[in-house]
Order: sequence, then C-alpha cells, then structure tokens
Amino acid sequence: MKSRKNYTTGTIAGAVVILLSCIVALLAYYLAPDGSPNGNRMLPELANRRPGFSIQALQLIKSQSYNAPSFFDRMLNGRRGAYQLIPFEQYAVRGDSIEIQKFIDDGVWEKQTYALKACAAEPVTRLHFYLGSDRFGRDIASRLIIGTRVSLSVGFIAVILSLTIGILLGALAGYFRGTTDDVIMWLINVIWSIPTLLLVFAITLVLGKGFWQVFIAVGLTMWVNVARLVRGQVLAVREMEYVEAARALGFSDRRIIIRHILPNILGPVLVIAANNFASAIVIEAGLSFLGVGVQPPQPSWGLMIKENYNFIITHNPVLALAPGIAIMLLVLAFNLVGNGLRDALQVKGRV
Repeated sequence: MKSRKNYTTGTIAGAVVILLSCIVALLAYYLAPDGSPNGNRMLPELANRRPGFSIQALQLIKSQSYNAPSFFDRMLNGRRGAYQLIPFEQYAVRGDSIEIQKFIDDGVWEKQTYALKACAAEPVTRLHFYLGSDRFGRDIASRLIIGTRVSLSVGFIAVILSLTIGILLGALAGYFRGTTDDVIMWLINVIWSIPTLLLVFAITLVLGKGFWQVFIAVGLTMWVNVARLVRGQVLAVREMEYVEAARALGFSDRRIIIRHILPNILGPVLVIAANNFASAIVIEAGLSFLGVGVQPPQPSWGLMIKENYNFIITHNPVLALAPGIAIMLLVLAFNLVGNGLRDALQVKGRV
C-alpha cells in the first residue's frame, strides 16, 4: 500500500509539472521579461551578467508607425520592441532633454543627452535579469521560458509520429502474422540495429536543419518500441474469445483491429508514449547541443547549454545549469507520469 501511495504522489507531482510547463509554453511571450520574438533582444554591454542583475534603461522610440500586435499574434510570435533600450546608471531631466550616464562596461560610463520627444512617454524603465544574461546580453529567464515550447513540441510531435507508425505496423504484424509479420519484423530489426543518435543524424541530413525537421527526425526513430509492444499485445489479444466472436459475426479485419483489439491494448501504449515523450526531449536537447537541432536564434534548452557550457567552471554557471535543470525536471515529470500509468493499469496482483 505504501508503494502505491508513493506512485500516486509522484504521478501527481509529475502531472503538475507537465501542466505548468504547458501553461508556460502557451503564455511564454506574456510571462517572459523579454517578450521579443525568440527572446532575442541583444544588449551586448550587459553580457554574462549574474542572476538577479538589474539596471535602468532609457527607452528611445524606434519608429512612429509602430503597431502593437494582436493578443494571439503576440502569444504566437512575441512582440517586436517599439523602443531601443540604452542601459545607464544615473539620469537627469533638463528642460526638453534627458541626460544619462550610459553604461559601457563595469566602471565605465559615457555622458549622453537625448531629446524627451524622442523617448517613450515613460522614458526610464528597469531591466531585471532574474537568471542572468548570456554572452549576447540576452535574458536567460526569457529564453528558458520560450524554450519550453520547443521541448514540449518535439515531444508531442515525436509521440504522435511514433504512435501512428508503430501502432499501424505493430497491429498489422500481430494480427495477420505470417509473411506480413516477417517483413515488418525484419524492418523493425534493421531500424533497431542502428544507434538512435546516428539514425537521427542521417534523417536530419536528408531533411535539413530546422525547427520542424528535427521534430520529424526524432519521431521517425521512436516508432520501433511502439511497434514491438503493439505486436506482442495484438498477438495475445487476437486469440481472445471476443475476437473470435467478432470473426464469427463476419466483421472485417479492419473493424476488428480498430474497434475491438486496439482499445484493449491502449494501457501499455500510453505508458510507452509517456516514456517516449521524455526520450524525445532528451534527444532534441542532444541534437541542439551538437548543432544539428533547432537553429539560433530560436531558443532551445540544448542550444542554451551549448552556448554557455564554458561558464560551468567559471564565475557564472547558472547560464548552463538553468536549462539543464529544466530538462531534468521535465523528463522526470514524464517518467513519473509513465510509472504512475503503469501502476494504475497493472491489475494483476491487486488485492
């Protein structure tokens, strides 16, 4: 009983993390301190800042014809900044102009003066870098939040592709057996013999580098586990009495597979789908780290580790540790949910 309670607690915790991640991914550009597309606002003078760094900035109008995006457009693509930000330490308003001490580097300032009419209605704002900034002066927290979309998207698309191909081939092999089974199992064994990362490399080279290409590549390498599982389940279920009854009633093979067999094997399929979701996130992070996954400036947790891993042994390790911890938490959440599903669907041995 104690073990079941621990599974339930872990499953709930994992489900909460996944739900929060989905909310963060959906509202990423509203939650991120830097809501520009891809969180790619660069301030080179503020590069490699520690977590909690904060500084004032002057807001200069870029264009008088700026049009604010709609709610859904901003939610999907972010909002291009209407103002140019100039970090400074001190300022003073003198008549119709504002005088600032522009930040150049630590301990280095430059006195500059701007007309107030060239500034925003509220010319001074404060920038907060809760997790610090990278070598381009981009906010790590914002890119971490927006990068949640990539990890969840690759998992979702990879799982959909792997389930579609795996269930189809596995059901055909298990139900028809004979030559059909031999051919499909030969294909499965060939794919199974190729290292996953090497196969993803090959598919990525064929499809090209990019956002959607890496999702498809990951999905096309994960269907083998699903197909083997479905085949084994169908081999066992096809001998059940209700399947024999369906055949006796003259139902077509397609109807028997779709209406009678597949609904009764969805339990194990859901468990492996949760595990594949976690595996897809790790594979995508590895591909991005190696430079063949999501391409800059689009934020990806693996790409963020690649760009900042040198700082692990220096003064600012959070730049690389933050996306690494995010990957760990999300993968752990899906594994906990998968374990909980397995425990809930395991009816043998229950009292």
